[in-house]
Amino acid sequence: MVKRTKMNNKAQMKIQQMAFMLIAVTLFFGLIGLAFVGFTLNKNQESASDLEAKNAKLLVSRLSNSPEFSCGEAFGSAKSNCVDMDKIMKLKEKEEQYLGFWGVASIMVRKIYPKMVDTICTDSNYPDCNIVEIRPSIAARGTAVPSFVSLCRKASDNGQIYDRCEMGLLMVSYELKR
Repeated sequence: MVKRTKMNNKAQMKIQQMAFMLIAVTLFFGLIGLAFVGFTLNKNQESASDLEAKNAKLLVSRLSNSPEFSCGEAFGSAKSNCVDMDKIMKLKEKEEQYLGFWGVASIMVRKIYPKMVDTICTDSNYPDCNIVEIRPSIAARGTAVPSFVSLCRKASDNGQIYDRCEMGLLMVSYELKR
């Protein structure tokens, strides 16, 4: 009778060891799975940021030739990388209608030559200003992608209307996903 209890104890001990081993192996593979999922999510987040940057670069390169921005043939022949400042000021008034249109954090046009003190353009101070925020930045963190453009508008001097073009930057900002 004594032998039988010893064998039952040994068998129970082996069953408990096997159960603890199975739990340990399951936990080990669970931790490996969590690490893999975390690594994959981090990589996807980096890919999303890279895609945002690439989209912003593509957008800024073709935005100046889009109908909403381009000079068209208003200043003689069709010009490449020419932004009509009068159109931009009207577009700024309708920014709510374009909120999700471009899919970026902000769009800004900055006059860089002739140099002047940074002033944001409004209806009251245009054209004596140098920054037009078409889509003001909604993101605190972001990276701007610039492109050099000609900023043209109609001006008048002594009753004579003429074309005035200046050098500027068209900047598209995208939100950093971290």
